[in-house]
Amino acid sequence: MIWFTEHWTENVGFSVKVNWAKRVKSPYQEIVILDTVEFGKMLVLDGLVQTTERDEFIYHEMLAHPPMVLHKNPERVLVIGGGDGGTVREILQHPSVKEVHLCEIDEMVIQVSREYLPSISSQLDNPKVKIFIQDGSKFLEERQNYYDVIIMDSSDPVGASQVLFSSEFYTKVKNSLREGGIMVAQTESPILQEEYFKNAYREISKVFKNVGVYLAYIPTYPSGMWSFTVASNDVNIRDTGKNVGRVKELKTKYFCDSIYNCLFALPKFVQQILNK
Repeated sequence: MIWFTEHWTENVGFSVKVNWAKRVKSPYQEIVILDTVEFGKMLVLDGLVQTTERDEFIYHEMLAHPPMVLHKNPERVLVIGGGDGGTVREILQHPSVKEVHLCEIDEMVIQVSREYLPSISSQLDNPKVKIFIQDGSKFLEERQNYYDVIIMDSSDPVGASQVLFSSEFYTKVKNSLREGGIMVAQTESPILQEEYFKNAYREISKVFKNVGVYLAYIPTYPSGMWSFTVASNDVNIRDTGKNVGRVKELKTKYFCDSIYNCLFALPKFVQQILNK
């Protein structure tokens, strides 16, 4: 029996007991699958936990469903990153969706997820899904005014993902949205990654008129408290009173109508971070 530890900071870590490990090296990063005792199979990229079989539904539901429900009729959806397929799986619950584009820079993440995480990657072969192995920033430059919803399912803002947390990148996102379009990004932990969180909110706010932050609680992510930032230029994203009936039609385990109705309720300390 072995142990794996992700070091959240110099002073804090998260450890799990592991039955076995499978490691591969892609041109971009180290990819590891761990068979953990408590969380099932776990995907780790460059030493950072991305998803686990036990708690992945929290992240994927909360990343995908709020922007999909806030949009009046999402037909074309883009996921940047998200090679494990969990976000794609949740998007396809919405009957209005006609096509989902997945833009993932590292094809090996998709391959490993297909092999070891079938419950998460189960919809990657859906006929509505088209996969592009490409840099997300360059991909957006080729597709203007096309998508109804763009979902940033990126890893932490280091290495190849760093560019995905800048106002220049979010401008490309805005230009790729159709009228009434909505984007969402995972924006790190307000507790252990306060600067990243605050900076992501600031950069998105430079580009979009309407911006809101919401939270979810994911045991295997740094501190357990995780943030998402949703934005639109021409949709009042804070009007969660609309489309609430669609929430009740979803097959979810975390996201629900009561969470949706108070989506933007934030603890006081998080509000203070955003107002600094």
